[in-house]
Amino acid sequence: MAVIVAVVVTAIVGILGAGALLLDRRPPAPAGEQNGMNRHLAVAAILWVIFTALSLAGAVAMDPFPTGAAPEAAFSDHAFRLMTYMGAPILGLVLAGLVYSVLTFRSVGGADAEDGPPMKGTGMVPKVWLGATTALAVTVMVSPGLTGLAEMRADRTSDMTIKMTGQRWSWTADYPGGITSDELVLPVNKRVKFEVTAPEGDVLHSFWVPAFRNKIDAVPGMTTVTYITPNRIGDGKDDVAYRVQCAELCGLMHARMAMNVRVVDAAEYDKWLAGKVKK
Repeated sequence: MAVIVAVVVTAIVGILGAGALLLDRRPPAPAGEQNGMNRHLAVAAILWVIFTALSLAGAVAMDPFPTGAAPEAAFSDHAFRLMTYMGAPILGLVLAGLVYSVLTFRSVGGADAEDGPPMKGTGMVPKVWLGATTALAVTVMVSPGLTGLAEMRADRTSDMTIKMTGQRWSWTADYPGGITSDELVLPVNKRVKFEVTAPEGDVLHSFWVPAFRNKIDAVPGMTTVTYITPNRIGDGKDDVAYRVQCAELCGLMHARMAMNVRVVDAAEYDKWLAGKVKK
């Protein structure tokens, strides 16, 4: 998948670049200069392929994600990887131009430190480059951007509702039946609707569990909603990805505004809930 995406993007950018050179209507350079330019372009193209391959290998090898414990996390990770793969040829192109320019056109010894002759970007090359990069950006915004958001928000059903309140600088979880907890305990494979808010007169916070990826603002006096289906048992005491963390700079103790999260099986959840009811 990674190789296919990178090859397609590289081919598109390469074809558009070649087409731009062919369509450039500026007067042709003298034969000697043209031969030199062709050599520069050929070497830069080889470097582009090399740096693209290295960038792609790094993108495939890296694993920058914390534990994923929800379908929403898998979707977010896929979108991130897709955009990383698409960016590999762009990074390769930038590095190729930068490295080749530094090695080939640097000043040597007592060379004049003045600027070289100006190069006006009025031909087809900058126009095609602008069009190609704009098209790629719009493509990513539409898919996986807008289409992904629509897919993630399509299922508005839930098995339970939990109200999360963020206040300087702590979280409170309110369960059905008047149960309040300073720890977020969730049954595995049950879809949860989170109603997220903050008290009037407080500041903006953001509800985020790294293992679930999704986050949503806790706005004073308002209620925002997000849905998560935990599908992997875990405990914040063993894995820091299982924690509610404020993801919006909210003041002095922002970094410590966290709550432990436990995802447990149905039997353990029922036992925990029964213990809360007795209290």
